Amino acid sequence: MSESIARPLPALTAGNTFFWTSGAQGELRFQRCQACRTYLHPPVPRCPQCLSDDIEVEAVSGRATVGAYTINHHPWHPAFPPPYAVAIVEIEEAPYVRLTTNIVNCDVDEVTIGMAVQVRFERAGEVWLPLFEPRGR
Repeated sequence: MSESIARPLPALTAGNTFFWTSGAQGELRFQRCQACRTYLHPPVPRCPQCLSDDIEVEAVSGRATVGAYTINHHPWHPAFPPPYAVAIVEIEEAPYVRLTTNIVNCDVDEVTIGMAVQVRFERAGEVWLPLFEPRGR
């Protein structure tokens, strides 16, 4: 990704700032219902499983598995020169929690479904973007 051209960034809100800034501490964090222990993403004010509003933010390991991916070859935005891998990763502690992200630090031809990946963060202003790379790199 080009460093000279700004990539689109998420808007920080009271409900999501914990997620987009937790990379400053090197942690990937999600909400977790304290009543039924379900991880929640995207952030919500009430657990959709048990309807509890007893929700806290907790760090996870940052390990995940590639559940789906595509290789983009079209230059949609100047900050993303193709080719690049867009993936849906399933978080190890809760595979039902999925993030759409980029797979980095490997050739796009190496990306596979089931690939073990680890979060790495890219800082963009106040935001720390959770990207994923093959585990062990």
